[in-house]
Amino acid sequence: MDLTPVRRRSIPDDVFDQLLDGVVGGRLAPGEELLSERRMAESLGVSRPAVREALNRIAAMGLVDVRQGGATLVNDLHRRAGLDLLPKLLVRGGEIDLAVARSILEARLWNGPKVAELAAERADAKVADSLDAVVDVLDADSDPVRRQRLALDFWDLVVDAADSITFRLMFNTLRAAYEPMLDALAVAMAAEVDEVERYRSIVAAIRCRDAVSAFAAAQSLLAPATALLAAALDLARTDSQECS
Repeated sequence: MDLTPVRRRSIPDDVFDQLLDGVVGGRLAPGEELLSERRMAESLGVSRPAVREALNRIAAMGLVDVRQGGATLVNDLHRRAGLDLLPKLLVRGGEIDLAVARSILEARLWNGPKVAELAAERADAKVADSLDAVVDVLDADSDPVRRQRLALDFWDLVVDAADSITFRLMFNTLRAAYEPMLDALAVAMAAEVDEVERYRSIVAAIRCRDAVSAFAAAQSLLAPATALLAAALDLARTDSQECS
């Protein structure tokens, strides 16, 4: 892997980005040994503490094993990385990775209905009132990007009502990964965010504590746009492969 000298010597972010890109891009293979801190610092033109901080950040993501006084080995990200890597996988080199984008949509489709079901089982009446208020604002707004953000706010409340720390952490990660795509997906996501009555159906089911209906209503809302976007992503991937 070629290393590019870092100009901002006091900031280890560039070191982190180069190492991350090497692991994610496959230029650093699982099991490969990295340069020592000293040699890496010399190659990059930075201090050893800057390299050490970057390595610690990479290690915290599960991408390398830093061994005290020994080698630093690259891990298989598919076996060791966690959800915190997802936003960095989605946008690389200023472009959206279509395969990662599709996986986010698939996760959203399967998580959303279950979260709505749990919210119907566990939420109090005040949650439905808050959800109704968000849907009212969504209904009145015409900006496609703002409407997506309002939809995210809607689901944020639903996740709170589901009272599941695992779903909360998953939602946080998926939202962080999804938000960079808002502008690119504004037109396509109109098929979903325009379905105001389907949002209201979810709220009604949560208000009535009808878990089965909440699950079905959420699936009804999320499935059409997910299928549409997945098909568009598949087409874009095919076109990209044909042109490469």
